Amino acid sequence: MTGAIASFSAMAVAGREVAYAHDTFEIMMYRSLVGVIVVCVVLTLTKSWAQVTRRSMGTQVVRNALHFAGQNLWLFAVTAIPLAQVFALEFTSPLWVIVLSPLLLGERITSVRAVAALMGFVGILIVARPSPDTMNIGIATAASAAIFFALTIILTKRLTKTEAIGCILFWLTFIQLFFGLVAAGYDGDIALPSLHTAPWLVLIGCAGLLAHFSLTNALAIAPASVVVPFDFTRLPVIAIIGMVFYAEPLDLWVLVGAIVIFAGNYINIRGETRKPQLA
Repeated sequence: MTGAIASFSAMAVAGREVAYAHDTFEIMMYRSLVGVIVVCVVLTLTKSWAQVTRRSMGTQVVRNALHFAGQNLWLFAVTAIPLAQVFALEFTSPLWVIVLSPLLLGERITSVRAVAALMGFVGILIVARPSPDTMNIGIATAASAAIFFALTIILTKRLTKTEAIGCILFWLTFIQLFFGLVAAGYDGDIALPSLHTAPWLVLIGCAGLLAHFSLTNALAIAPASVVVPFDFTRLPVIAIIGMVFYAEPLDLWVLVGAIVIFAGNYINIRGETRKPQLA
């Protein structure tokens, strides 16, 4: 989880550092290029190319289109609003999964899930404090990114029933590289990395893979009820980074809203982990 926290934070900082030279489409293109290289090297060294199949290509394409959209919105948000606000709104993704799962996976909304989703909505209101003075494009994109990430989570859950992690990661990087090339090059002008931006772009690519790898392994080692509280420490960490490096004020209401969102997530996780014990 330390690796995941460091990686997510590094991505946010690196995204800000290259935003002056590259738009979000270019950042995603270079991130995916780095990812393709890393995944291919790992698959080759571990002799795991047999994991990569094309039997679920329809789901792979839709999943990665949604993730591509979510990542672009997230990268824009980290340049538009305080980093702590972006991370707080991102934590609503699991709660959006609760709302959307009945429609896409046929899962039932229990009373615990309903309470968790309601708490998430209250947390969003506290973080965003919607009014003509506080609402802006950054908050809208961060909140929208959380919905796209939730849809990605749902389709990833569907893919893991038939596909190996290596297969999912390969198509994630390869398909999103294609999307990035199309989106960044539609105007015939793709900015090349400079000596300043190149290291940051490599960091974004490596950190993106390491974050998901670390989080997946953490969930494999420990239950979600243990992992999620550690994941929540991303918020105070990024708030301190924003304060030290970007002079962003510590907003008490963002922290309060994030705690409400975290509580909703935790209540849902505790309810889910108790089910097998009651059966």
